[in-house]
Amino acid sequence: MQIIAIAIRYLWSRPLAATLNLLLLALGLASITFVWLASTQMDRSFERDLAGIDAVVGAKGSAMQLILAGVFHIDVPTGNIPLAAVRELEKDPRVAKLIPISLGDTFQGFRIAGTTTAYVAHYGAQLAQGALWTQPMQAVIGAQVAQNTGLAVGNTFYGSHGLGGSGHVHGDFPYLVSGVLAPCGCVLDRLVLTATESVWRVHEKATALDAEDQKIMEEEREVTLALITYRSPLAAVSFPRFVNTTTEMQAAAPAVEITRLLRMVGVGTDVLRGFGAVLLLTAGLSVFIALWNAVRERRADLAMLRMLGAPPAKVAGLVLAEALLLAAMATVLGLFVGHLLAEVVGHWLQAERSLPLTGWIWLPVEWWLPALGAAVAVLAAALPAIEAYRLDVTTLLNTR
Repeated sequence: MQIIAIAIRYLWSRPLAATLNLLLLALGLASITFVWLASTQMDRSFERDLAGIDAVVGAKGSAMQLILAGVFHIDVPTGNIPLAAVRELEKDPRVAKLIPISLGDTFQGFRIAGTTTAYVAHYGAQLAQGALWTQPMQAVIGAQVAQNTGLAVGNTFYGSHGLGGSGHVHGDFPYLVSGVLAPCGCVLDRLVLTATESVWRVHEKATALDAEDQKIMEEEREVTLALITYRSPLAAVSFPRFVNTTTEMQAAAPAVEITRLLRMVGVGTDVLRGFGAVLLLTAGLSVFIALWNAVRERRADLAMLRMLGAPPAKVAGLVLAEALLLAAMATVLGLFVGHLLAEVVGHWLQAERSLPLTGWIWLPVEWWLPALGAAVAVLAAALPAIEAYRLDVTTLLNTR
């Protein structure tokens, strides 16, 4: 306890240098903490939302865009595809389940997705209030939608045209909230779900010129995309090729595209992780220089401790304790800043109706952070501690 008390006083005697070293260490540890939190939650989100989806069929275009729009709802779709063609795919013996999704409108930035109740069942989502839709113009809202908009069962709302949230409001077609989903931690949390017929009704009635035009639209109905689950893993070899070569549609494999996406995102996380490592290296060098100079400046103090009976190991331990105290404070501060940054970014992503991210979780890997901070401190203090251990009291006193 005496060594710790003296180490605290030594740190307090150099507030500027101690604060600089503390900030460098804390920023390095915070960067690594944020990378762990963001990458882990992103991987979990991708894995959770992709579960059971073997292929996404949509209009020709970017396969990556099709996956991001159809599975994660964070991009615009590539276009629409004929309903008749989707129904033909549903009859394909390789297809075990097909979930149609129609997009085009939003409510306060949240996407309105026309689909079937199979979409809710696919993710195993449970109702917190009310019931699923049973007819057009009824809607079930996700947990995040309910929290941000204040909608509840029995309320009505109007959709806005387009996925940007600033389009024309369909004021003649109110939706009735029939149910609210319990939080599932999946993409459904930030969606407004309704029957596909609701989307058709809103857009057909709004654009049809007369009864004949309405009938033509009904015969040429489209959906935005379809989520496919294979009956057998062998279908992954033949089904996408069949769709891409024999139809006007496109089949994208989520596993392939997300692997490519994570490889691209991984470059950014590697850069941030490298930035954290550079900060830790810089902090380690700064601590080393500070402790080395401190040992040189405190020769008389250390010699006095030796004369008062302190063994060489305790004198060296004083230097080591100073570095470890700095590392402990930096670890606490780094964890706090890393989690705070994750929470701030999570709020920004939530405002953008994007992937969920929070700082209010603890990952098992974070238990390694104190060890990492301590390792940097020990390495930085090693040579100054050895110098203090080898201090020749007799020579120093004769010199003075």
